[in-house]
Amino acid sequence: MAPFWSSILELKPQLVQACLGPTATGLVSGAKFHSALQEIYNQNGLVDRDFINSAPHHFNSEAFLEGRALITEGMAAIKANIRKQNFQAARETLGRVLHTLQDFYSHSNWVELGYKEPYINLIRPDLPLEDLADVNTPTCKDCPSGTCTNSILSTPLGQRGPPQCCCKCSHGGQPPAAAGHPFTMQYDVTVRTERDARMMGIARSSVVCFVIDTTGSMADDIAEARATVNEIIDSKKGTQDEPSEYILVPFNDPAFGPPFKTTDPNKMKEEVAKLTATGGGDVPEMCLSGLQLALTNAPASSNIYVFTDATAKDIALKDTIVALIRSSKSTVSFLISAGGGRRRRSLSAASSFEDYIELALASGGQAIQVSKAQLPEATDVIIDTSTSALVKLFKSFYLRHVAPQETFPFMLDESLKNITVYLTGTSISFILTNPAGVSQSSNEATGKLGTIKTVGNLRRIRFTADIQTGTWKININSNQPYTLKVTGQSTITFIYEFVERFGGPHPGYAVLSGRPQAGTLHAIKQFKGFTTVVRCTSLTVHCNGKK
Repeated sequence: MAPFWSSILELKPQLVQACLGPTATGLVSGAKFHSALQEIYNQNGLVDRDFINSAPHHFNSEAFLEGRALITEGMAAIKANIRKQNFQAARETLGRVLHTLQDFYSHSNWVELGYKEPYINLIRPDLPLEDLADVNTPTCKDCPSGTCTNSILSTPLGQRGPPQCCCKCSHGGQPPAAAGHPFTMQYDVTVRTERDARMMGIARSSVVCFVIDTTGSMADDIAEARATVNEIIDSKKGTQDEPSEYILVPFNDPAFGPPFKTTDPNKMKEEVAKLTATGGGDVPEMCLSGLQLALTNAPASSNIYVFTDATAKDIALKDTIVALIRSSKSTVSFLISAGGGRRRRSLSAASSFEDYIELALASGGQAIQVSKAQLPEATDVIIDTSTSALVKLFKSFYLRHVAPQETFPFMLDESLKNITVYLTGTSISFILTNPAGVSQSSNEATGKLGTIKTVGNLRRIRFTADIQTGTWKININSNQPYTLKVTGQSTITFIYEFVERFGGPHPGYAVLSGRPQAGTLHAIKQFKGFTTVVRCTSLTVHCNGKK
């Protein structure tokens, strides 16, 4: 069975601002913080699945020294991974360590002996573990009936696992002595550095990653990428929209990479300034190899922007790229410039720009096709989307099945700001209508509802600041393929995971790698303490005539 777990959540701004500074401006989203916590929870639960028979992982069978070794070694690994900025590995290790630490209090009689403070010796290998019961030392009175009270002996800490023989305490179930009682602890998580904050998902805007074609015709594009990086750095410094990290991945043919990563904006400026355009005379380039390198080096939920003027030579990587996009939940957008002067392949060749469109759609991003002269205007999209608390409100597309006219409704509520509509395609006309019935057509660049900017195949509609809540509609008329996306900013967001159940003494859920099988999906939705479970009969989704 493969359930679908989701949560609609809101994080109070005070938590993030306490870490980022009280003077930082802008909206604050709790999505990354809650996702980081969920990774920790998931790994905590998986100890019961992956190490079910390991005594040290659960402090069973008097494995006190071995259990403490797991904790102290795990703490060292967490610190090392934070230093190396391997934040996901740090979170996963933290979840496993916490399970073992918690099991000490659940599987020993520490609580029943009256101790009310954490046992500091568990994280201090230089201190002895005192007063422990060995395998032959009784920790409970004999209780043949299984219903005895006050059966805990008053001396050693003992062992609390499955009953082995007379006079050892059982774990869980009926008395004696509230067996399996968990010890409630307060974990003092002190965020001392920016890396500690990022490990817990407390950061500014998402990581921004640039994947840049450095072949001979890309001199203008590289210059624009450089200008965009500088504008992001200069305009967002000191705000909640300041990227938490910058990544640069150049690609040429046949070389690509290496990736450059930094949290220092000035170093990023310097690195982009070093890029030069050279080589690559046979048109298709190693674009997907560069994108794969970006997806494997960037953290989850990053914003990745690809600058290129050529199709992909390494199109065989397309399915791999889709899998990486789905697992990382990163957004990939392509800025495709024409007019480089190089002879191009036919779009009927092994790869085409349509492949970039499909990859962008798989990630919730966009593929923007412009002339090289228009590229500076198209990069406004990067400024828009490298933003804190960005939420995707609606998405639809027609690629191969084209309907001449359709109306799409979408809801706006009072939590939303900075609403923007993006349309990509040619030969498109539209009418935007607000809940009060006020309309603005595609030929009104400035109207009552917003401002429309057209660059290449992109139409960008920025709503006025006075946004009316309720159901909006956009009626689109086109005889060509197109994509539609609506975004905004809000502190309320939506996160999800595909998970599968596992059994054993402590059943639970594990995050599913890949997509679940059709016919096995359960939708588990959580909102304000209520849970709804819905069984779905198929994973096949029909979206505007396209599966």
